[in-house]
Amino acid sequence: MKKEFVSIKEALEKKSGKTNLRGWVYRETKMKDKMFIVLRDSSEIIQCVIKKDVVSEKEWQGLQKVLVESSVELEGSIREDKRAPTGYEIDVSSINIVGYAEPFPITKELNEELLLDRRHLWLRSRKMTSIMKIRSTVFGAIHEFYREQGFYEYQSPIFQSVQCEGGSTLFEVKYFDKKTFLAQTWQLYAEPAIFALEKIYDIAPTFRAEGSKTSRHLTEFWMHEMEVAWANFEDIQDYGEKLIKHIIKRVLEKNKDDLLILGRDIKKLEPVLKKKFTRISYDEALSLLKEKFKMNISWGKDLRTIEEDKISSLYDVPVIIYNYPKEVKAFYMREDDKNKKVVHGCDFIAPEGYGEIIGGSEREPDLEKLKQRLKEMGEKPENYSFYLDTRKYGSVPHGGFGMGVERVLAWICGLENIKDTISFPRTINRATP
Repeated sequence: MKKEFVSIKEALEKKSGKTNLRGWVYRETKMKDKMFIVLRDSSEIIQCVIKKDVVSEKEWQGLQKVLVESSVELEGSIREDKRAPTGYEIDVSSINIVGYAEPFPITKELNEELLLDRRHLWLRSRKMTSIMKIRSTVFGAIHEFYREQGFYEYQSPIFQSVQCEGGSTLFEVKYFDKKTFLAQTWQLYAEPAIFALEKIYDIAPTFRAEGSKTSRHLTEFWMHEMEVAWANFEDIQDYGEKLIKHIIKRVLEKNKDDLLILGRDIKKLEPVLKKKFTRISYDEALSLLKEKFKMNISWGKDLRTIEEDKISSLYDVPVIIYNYPKEVKAFYMREDDKNKKVVHGCDFIAPEGYGEIIGGSEREPDLEKLKQRLKEMGEKPENYSFYLDTRKYGSVPHGGFGMGVERVLAWICGLENIKDTISFPRTINRATP
């Protein structure tokens, strides 16, 4: 008869009685007449006690070769023991060694680079397991939010013929006998679709040839983007605020145990659900920097990480900074009717110094202004003819934003480095494993 296995978490919830578990050895301690194994699976860990006089001789001999990360199936009875790591123990009655492990090449002495070299094994750590679970919740929450709002999921090409976010971060790819680029964003190929579907969103890999070695940058990451017809600048900000609140709500509902494993102070996330996000103009941001931190930033300069961090330290919710100078923002952002030096572009700055997590704007509807901005960037408008056609045939007010999923994860999890938010990080110095 086939054994019915349960997860460790289900066994812990059961609290008593016989149970069948399977997983990997997280820790092991061998003694003369007994052995302690801390077993892990994707759900939890639990301590298991194996006595020599209970299991068969064959099983006992097999256990002597068991090392960390050996895979096992076992049968036993669960009981409470407050001394155990998760408050319960399994008295094992029989055990089957499924796969023996060699000495595990990850020890406490390993540094960050060695852990990245062995990322395929470090994924098994409780820290990485918890982060990946939270990541899954965040992706699910994004899909849930937009489908409840009547959006359609829409994909754009990864191979793109034009740049959108600046030529300096383009990954050039040989495309047969032509030159093309890996996608920096979906936007130029998304805007045409709103004239058919009106409300669209996506989550997709994004590529930026970032020369930066900071803890906030990856060369390959996942971007969530949305675009919506008939929307003004305030609508776009509202969507972003509601989305972040929804994500935080779902993580706090589903992943409190994972946040605790990561040592995250959950109370620092709770204000996001209770308060409205702070909204300040670029001009107000400069005034705050001068007043609170004696930092004199010349008007027209983009805000650097240091300035964003200072502003975020004043609030316990994300700060939306809007109406940036035209010169520091992308060509497609709408020029303000009252002040032509600024555009309807905004950045969402996360609390606790986690930087920009959303960048969005209302899109420029004026065809001639778009052409002029492209020329100012050194681009040929004719290369963007497919995009410019959207302004020729029934253009409507519209806008959207992009959200760096890994940056949101770093903030939610309280991580020091964005590289821990993704299974196999890609940076300027790393493309393996």
